[in-house]
Amino acid sequence: MKTSLKVAIIGLGNIGKVVAKNLVNGNQPIIIASRKLEDAQALALQLGKLATAVETVEAIKAADIIILSIWFNTIQEFFKTYAKELQGKTIIDPSNPIAPDENGGFKKIIGENESAGQLNSAILPQDAILVKAFGTLSAASLENASAQTPEKAVLFYAADNNSIDNIIERLIVESGFEAVKVGGLDQAIRIEVFGDLHEFGAIGKTVNVKEAREKI
Repeated sequence: MKTSLKVAIIGLGNIGKVVAKNLVNGNQPIIIASRKLEDAQALALQLGKLATAVETVEAIKAADIIILSIWFNTIQEFFKTYAKELQGKTIIDPSNPIAPDENGGFKKIIGENESAGQLNSAILPQDAILVKAFGTLSAASLENASAQTPEKAVLFYAADNNSIDNIIERLIVESGFEAVKVGGLDQAIRIEVFGDLHEFGAIGKTVNVKEAREKI
């Protein structure tokens, strides 16, 4: 029998909304929180009985796994604000360290060889665990490729703590994808924007498991 997993999605950016929808479609109950409670309540109403909207602090306290859907440059402040509540939690970080450039595209806002995963893991609240996942595809691809047939698309993830791999992979599968681990957080740069395994990097598209393993 599958154990119950309490999952909170904090923030309702494009990625967060799609991940919430995909998890509900996979029969995973979720807790939703945003800066405006009414926004979270509206999404929960849309998603149905498996989604519950609460204030951010309540969502963090209730959850085993927290999926962040907030901008990279706001995560440090988020960790400070909720340092106590985040202690010992597993935090899934889909963030990409980018900002609009002057040509209508995007640019990286940290060092060329730096990753959001490593920078965020260095400022984690006490005993918290960081995983990079759910950020390797655009929101459109996350929505359109979920539960595709005949072969599922892959979501890559990176984590230092091997003991949580089964839980992370379960969430990825429930969201309609196959999970492929690229390694620890020292490999997170590969699955962030412009990395060789990101849709907006060298790989350039969604891939199946066979194609993914050929690239790693």
